[in-house]
Amino acid sequence: MGLLLLQPPLSPHLRHPLLFSPSYPPIPNSSTSIPTSPTLSLKPFLPSFSQSHLLIFSHTTPRAVPVHSRCDNSTPSHSIFDSIRRHPLFLLHCATFAFFLAASRACACAPPHIPTAPLPSISEAVATEEIEDEELKTAFVKWKSKSYALTVPLTIVALQGSIPPAWIKEFIQVQGKRLKLNIGYRANLDSIFFELTSASDKGRVQPKSAMAADIVSIGDSWLSHAVAKGLIEPIKNAQEQDWFRNLSQKWKVYLCRNSKGELDPNGEIYAAPYRWGTMVIAYKKSKFKKHNLKPIEDWNDLWRPDLCGKIAMVDSPREIIGATLKYLGGSYNTTDIKSQVTGGREAVLKSLTLFQRQVRLFDNVHYLKSFATGDVWVAVGWSGDVIPAAKRMSDVTVIVPKSGTSLWADIWAIPYTTKCTTDKIGGRVRGPSPLIHQWMDFCVQAARDIPFRELVVPGSSPLCLEQSIHTEAAHNEKDRGKPKLDTNLVDGMPPREILERCEFLEPLSDDAMEDYRWLLSNVQKPHFGSFRTTTFDQLLNKFKANFSS
Repeated sequence: MGLLLLQPPLSPHLRHPLLFSPSYPPIPNSSTSIPTSPTLSLKPFLPSFSQSHLLIFSHTTPRAVPVHSRCDNSTPSHSIFDSIRRHPLFLLHCATFAFFLAASRACACAPPHIPTAPLPSISEAVATEEIEDEELKTAFVKWKSKSYALTVPLTIVALQGSIPPAWIKEFIQVQGKRLKLNIGYRANLDSIFFELTSASDKGRVQPKSAMAADIVSIGDSWLSHAVAKGLIEPIKNAQEQDWFRNLSQKWKVYLCRNSKGELDPNGEIYAAPYRWGTMVIAYKKSKFKKHNLKPIEDWNDLWRPDLCGKIAMVDSPREIIGATLKYLGGSYNTTDIKSQVTGGREAVLKSLTLFQRQVRLFDNVHYLKSFATGDVWVAVGWSGDVIPAAKRMSDVTVIVPKSGTSLWADIWAIPYTTKCTTDKIGGRVRGPSPLIHQWMDFCVQAARDIPFRELVVPGSSPLCLEQSIHTEAAHNEKDRGKPKLDTNLVDGMPPREILERCEFLEPLSDDAMEDYRWLLSNVQKPHFGSFRTTTFDQLLNKFKANFSS
């Protein structure tokens, strides 16, 4: 395109943009017209310029075009070089505009770029996607490791194997990056309880102790003692939370405690359940078949002479004496043995002595090892321990006694940390995390029952305690193609008619405590071969430590 450069004055007109003229009319009062090649006319914007000198920049090189002077000869004629010398800014503007015109023409004339690289093959595309996926995973892991100013911590100390792995992933996805979740596991509930007790006795808490956590797992049988000793604190506003409202009345009654840990409908809520199970009896079918023994169906079968020395059982005083009370037709939660059991203390002592002769080993750790190696043929323990062990064996039957059994529950509790002092960074010393109720709500949702029904983790959801369960046909359909455990449990729970006769272990009354002490102090203490039973002196000491005030 062409450009007309005229003589000053310039300053009043440089505030306005230079526009392309839509037409190319001849310059007035001249006999020579602008060539038909595209040009830019400045005349409409610079009326004070003289027409005596014009400089035209064409598409190639600038050329001077003579123009006739105006009719009146009053304006003196100046050379173009004089104009440029007097107005250097005018020359700068002209040179800049010419540069942009040349650049635009070069870009317009350049041929379009056509890619010649071959398209990637399908395998290359898949490999690229895999690389991108790995990069995304790496970036996500890096993102999770970051600390944000507004993150909310939640520290949990749980019993190992009691939380389905999917729960952790799902809870993190629900909460997003604001959550800073720390989970520690302990091998057994005794370890957690010991850490709580030790920190409470010393009045100091270490950052990695269970007492420094926001939430800890404890067994329901420890709840009364934990409340009475001030190891845990009430859950504030629990009655207003969805997780508590969704529980059945049986749970609500069981969770309400006074400051002594006793059941009290007007008490406070100290815990939230997240799974439960039963006491079960497992026996080896091959041994029973070989020796032509009848299958075990109820508690009274454990007193059969043909099973003498062939039984291993957990060493819990409540479970041992409770099984004896069930054998005599009583309840686990008998409050006064003298008046509620036929024959009183003496009848219970006699049956207890016979039973401990039947049992070769009382132990919470090794009783399943003895059962697995065949040293004993019967194992009596908690379903959370027995069922995983039985699934690894091929000839085991697991039953819930038809007269009913005890129920156990793993529950969440809040350590009473605020009464302890610490001089180290870390540890929950300013109150529990605001995410506690969200975690409890999460654990009690109906969707959390799936890992239990699929036997990923033994136990059942708290929501299933008094609700209808799947039929046996549906249960068999779900497990088609999987190794089937020989049991009367359905989806990890006793049949409805048996479940109605099962009981949670309630806190012992003062009279019941005295009965237990008397029984454990007067029972005989035999031993069998290389396996020695836990003496009842040791059981009495455990009982005193766990349940004495």
